[in-house]
Amino acid sequence: MSNSILLKIENEIAFITLNRPEVFNSFNREMALSLQSILDDCETNNEVRAIVITGGGKAFCAGQDLKEVTSPKLNPGFKKILEEHYNPIILRIRNIEKPIIAAVNGVAAGAGANIALACDIVVANQKAHFIQAFSLIGLIPDSAGTYFLPRLIGFQKATALAMLGNKISAEEAERLGMIYKFVPSEEFEETTQRIALKLANMPTKALGLIKKTFNQSLTNTLEEQLALESKHQIEAAGTEDYAEGVAAFIEKRTPNFKGK
Repeated sequence: MSNSILLKIENEIAFITLNRPEVFNSFNREMALSLQSILDDCETNNEVRAIVITGGGKAFCAGQDLKEVTSPKLNPGFKKILEEHYNPIILRIRNIEKPIIAAVNGVAAGAGANIALACDIVVANQKAHFIQAFSLIGLIPDSAGTYFLPRLIGFQKATALAMLGNKISAEEAERLGMIYKFVPSEEFEETTQRIALKLANMPTKALGLIKKTFNQSLTNTLEEQLALESKHQIEAAGTEDYAEGVAAFIEKRTPNFKGK
């Protein structure tokens, strides 16, 4: 495993740490491919029921390592960067049927911001901030920024942030509906772990179906979405966790979900 991405599995939670702190955890090719591989492992590992992505050091992720794209010997080209690095990462985050938390510990800029926004739940350190930095160097938002940002905060606000490249505080990001919540620095790690542990002890199959159903709601008609809800509800009702949840409710006890 590359040391540019660290993985720790504890209490059925996979903690993935972007680990290039000397460059604010910006992505090069090796790091992008390593993250894809680790996400694949987490998807198939039955010991993992929730995933947390965070950054090592002071930053969450500053996006693309510009040294890579400006070095003739290293530059893979934007076509390869998008099609082989960022697009597969975003698709993995959305398609893995397990909850994924972005624990934004510091700056999240460019692709780093949009990778965070693609996660199911975003918790941010009060000191963190988000920047759609692309326009500041003559680019457009990628890594699904043009897809998720307008849906999260509205077309007008998203366009302004993408064009102006304004820095948004964690508190403002929560107010806009861009993220789930911001927390004081001294509570950040504990809050993230508490949310992850709660998710890891919930009915994993149902959480995966919630994610799938929400994904398709972004393009479905009302009729299509109602049909999909019916399909996935029937599937959820056939799980062991549903039977346990109902039994626990009737018996007035805490359910013991197994993720099955």
